[in-house]
Amino acid sequence: MTGVGANPGFGLSRSLLRLGHQVVAVDAHPLAPGLQLDGVLPHVILRADAPDYSDTMIKLCRNLGVEGIVAGIENDLPPLLELAPRLKGEGVWLWLPDAESVHDCIDKARFHHALARHGIPTPRTWTAEDLDMLPADTPLVVKPRRGHGAQNVHMVTSHRHARLLCELVPAPIVQERVYGTEFTADCLVDRNGRASVILRRRDLVKAGLAAVSTTFEDATARHAVLRTLSAVRAAGLCCVQGFTLEDGSVTITELNVRVAGGFALSEAAGADLIGQMVNGLFGLPVDHNRLTYRTGRFLTHYTETLRVGDAAELARVTASKGAAS
Repeated sequence: MTGVGANPGFGLSRSLLRLGHQVVAVDAHPLAPGLQLDGVLPHVILRADAPDYSDTMIKLCRNLGVEGIVAGIENDLPPLLELAPRLKGEGVWLWLPDAESVHDCIDKARFHHALARHGIPTPRTWTAEDLDMLPADTPLVVKPRRGHGAQNVHMVTSHRHARLLCELVPAPIVQERVYGTEFTADCLVDRNGRASVILRRRDLVKAGLAAVSTTFEDATARHAVLRTLSAVRAAGLCCVQGFTLEDGSVTITELNVRVAGGFALSEAAGADLIGQMVNGLFGLPVDHNRLTYRTGRFLTHYTETLRVGDAAELARVTASKGAAS
C-alpha cells in the first residue's frame, strides 16, 4: 500500500488489515501516519519522482514476496504504470487503467477535454495561457493542473486575483466555480468494464476531505458517473466527484484513480468495496451483488492523534520493523 501518509492510503491500509491481509505500508516520509499502524510492515521508500524509485520498489517486492500493489496517492501512478511489465514478471499484481486513461484523470485539463468530447457536463476550464478568455463576473477556482488533496486550491471572484494566483500555483488551471450539493461516488470497475457505484453526499468538507457524508441515490448522478467512467475507460477502484445543481442536473468535477478518503461510509452502508477490490486485483471475479448499499447512512470523520514522542526514536523503530520484515 503506497502513500500511507495521506487519508486514502491510511484508511485503505486499516481496511485491508481488518480483512486479514498482510499490509506492507510504504511512504517517502518516515513519520507518515500509516507507518505507525499496528500490524503493518512499515517501509520508508524514495519519492515517486526519484531516479531509483523503480529499482527500489522491485527490490522491496522481491524481498518481501509482495503479491499486489495498491496506490494510495496520485504521484505513484505514473511510475507504477511504467513498472507494470517488471512487476508482472515478479508475480506482482497491479490493477490500473491504461496509461492514457490515468493521465486523462490526473491531469485536470485533460480530464476536462475528455468529458467535453463525450458531452458530459463539467466546469468550464482554462489554462494560464487562456486567461484573456475568462468570462466577466464569474466566480472562479484556481488549482494545480495535477494537484491532489485540495492543496493550493483557491476560490476567487476577480480576474486580477486569478492572474496573480496563476503565477504562484504550480502548473495552474482556472475553472468556473460550481454551486450545488457536492457528492463523491465510490466506484469499482471490473475487468470486463462493468461498474458498481456508491453515491455519498459531502455534507461538510474540511481541507478537501468529507468530514460528514451521507449515502443517497439519484438516477441523474448515477448516470453521469457511469458515463464518466466509460469516457475515460476507468478500471479498478476509483472515485468520481461532482455537484448536483439546483435544477437537478449534475456536473462532474474530477475522477481520482484511487480510493476516496471517505470510502469507509460505503462499506458501513453495506458495500464490500475493499473485499471486491482485492478480488479484482488478483484477477478473481468481482461480485457486484455485494456492492449494493443502504441509503441514508451517515459518517462523521475527525482527525486522530496516533503517536506523540521523539521523532528520531520513532524513525529508528520504524526502520527496525522494516528491516525485521
